[in-house]
Amino acid sequence: MALSEDFYYRRDLALVHHRGFGFHAQACAPGILALLEPVRSREGIVLELGCGSGLLTRELTAAGHRVIATDASPAMLELARRYAPAADIRPLVLPADPLPSADAVVSVGHVLNYLPGEPAIEAALTAIARALRPGGLFAIDVCDLAYGQARRDAPSTGLVSDDWAVITQFSLPEPHRFVRQITTFVPNGDGCWRRDDERHHNVLIDTARVPTLLAAEGVGVQVASAFGTEQLPTGLRVLIGRRAA
Repeated sequence: MALSEDFYYRRDLALVHHRGFGFHAQACAPGILALLEPVRSREGIVLELGCGSGLLTRELTAAGHRVIATDASPAMLELARRYAPAADIRPLVLPADPLPSADAVVSVGHVLNYLPGEPAIEAALTAIARALRPGGLFAIDVCDLAYGQARRDAPSTGLVSDDWAVITQFSLPEPHRFVRQITTFVPNGDGCWRRDDERHHNVLIDTARVPTLLAAEGVGVQVASAFGTEQLPTGLRVLIGRRAA
């Protein structure tokens, strides 16, 4: 199949991500749940952006949160509805679609970096700030410019399991753009394996600029190295923000 450029994962890559790459959401969940404890205690609404197949969503609902889980990928939403049935699963495309008001906004997997450019990322951050109710918080991870520099000469990688395989090639055509060319293989069910190819661009940002951007929206932001005590990959930053009560 010819290589395509997509913002959102198609069926096979969504399935491979769900089966083989849940460790990031699981590692981040304890720190996120600790941050959200005040929201859970008052039965507030948690808005999850880029829920994917529901890996974090399921942790949130299991802890007693009321969750609106959103994603732009139909393939991911189909998985999330099966894997995290306790959540309200909805399609949402940033930054154009309106965000429902919420007591907290969370996101893992550097979702905003999949948007087409820095203006779109800034618009999405502003929309997140405006969606927060008084006293609300947000906690999301994003790729800083350092993310690309740390992977400038990264070799291709390949992973194989019983029911999926993936090969990824990396490039950094510009300091603010990290590219992954991804080939997936999954069984067809007839003894053969099918191949699909996707190309994903991640727009990298200077996270030091975010606090000033959102201060204008009445949200104080700190840039952290993790949600809690987990170890995140080099160049991945956590933005933790709060709207004044």
